[in-house]
Amino acid sequence: MFPGVQEETWTYASDVREYYFHRFYDFEPDLNMANPRVREEVRRVIGYWLQLGVAGFRMDAVPFVLEKPSLGRGASETCFEWLHEFRDFMQRRSGDSVLLGEANVEPRDSSKYFAGGDGLHMMFNFWVNQHLFYALASRDARPLARAFRATRALPAGAQWAHFLRNHDELDLGRLGDHEREQTFAAFAPDARMQLYGRGIRRRLAPMLGERARIELAYSLLLSLPGTPVLRYGDEIGMGEDLALKERDAIRTPMQWSHEANAGFSTAERLIRPVLDRGPYGYESVNVEAQRRDPNSLLRWLERMIRLRKETPEIGWGEWQLIPTRNRHVLALTYTWRENTILTLHNLDDEAHQVALRLPHDDKPLLTNLLDPEENRPGGDGTHTLTLDAYGYRWYRLGGLDYALRQP
Repeated sequence: MFPGVQEETWTYASDVREYYFHRFYDFEPDLNMANPRVREEVRRVIGYWLQLGVAGFRMDAVPFVLEKPSLGRGASETCFEWLHEFRDFMQRRSGDSVLLGEANVEPRDSSKYFAGGDGLHMMFNFWVNQHLFYALASRDARPLARAFRATRALPAGAQWAHFLRNHDELDLGRLGDHEREQTFAAFAPDARMQLYGRGIRRRLAPMLGERARIELAYSLLLSLPGTPVLRYGDEIGMGEDLALKERDAIRTPMQWSHEANAGFSTAERLIRPVLDRGPYGYESVNVEAQRRDPNSLLRWLERMIRLRKETPEIGWGEWQLIPTRNRHVLALTYTWRENTILTLHNLDDEAHQVALRLPHDDKPLLTNLLDPEENRPGGDGTHTLTLDAYGYRWYRLGGLDYALRQP
């Protein structure tokens, strides 16, 4: 899993005179899920935490949890029946609990993990995530639109979890060679910023740089067809420490305040050091300071999250890509209970004008949900809109009064 760092997957344990298998590091031996007693213990762990009141579980590296390695030269087997076991047990104990899976697989394989509504409830959408960053790097919305279409099919009751960054490297392994190199050039031009030949070990803010581009990325995340997932520290624009090894570069302590250890701990020595130098050091970037600043990234993101909660159409509605005739601009509509939301995002560093013909002739008025602005179509039914560099707009079709009149 870690080219250039991990040398083997079987390690000899001299105290028991046996080899053990580890998909990852040698200090992380894999559990033998093929053993019924191991799966029984996993179910006991699930039951314990449900009894304490947790809402669900994030299942890490699902393909490898379900993998039964071959002891010979044959191919390994993926045992999806184990996933059914865990879900059935969890749902019997708590009917509204959620199983969120991490499975970096191609779209054609994702249906196996949703299992027609009997597998994972939710899954991180790595396919869209990788193509989103390629779209940001190339300033071309078309790769992202194609990724949406490729992952559109979902069973009833299932949902994608969308994210910008997680606690690992930004994995670009599903991109083509040219696409990956273009994304590296834009966001990780220094070899120290790259990892395992396929990923970027940087946080969001220093990767994107400009505040306008960071806002664009978050607006895009919150308007994707699924559930947004945020990673600690990115909401205040934390940076990375490239002096730390591998994935540790983006796993520094949360920067709560300007106090010692960034207010994270009173210990004399931390497992990982806080980021204390440069423009992303904790004295400059911390929660306490941004809470007091109405123009901070944290306060802006809080307002955007409120807007996302006020637009349930994005979570529940049917989505549709709207042609813009401009490769830099992505336009999406969501319709639910006769209400429609339109979002537009300009991925380019230059302003662009777009002309849209919307399939909602009975609701010609566009009401901007971020600014006091309304837009009506021209005589031919076309809406003409101009987006600034890295600009984004959220509109409600039919106006606010129309929405309030609906059941």
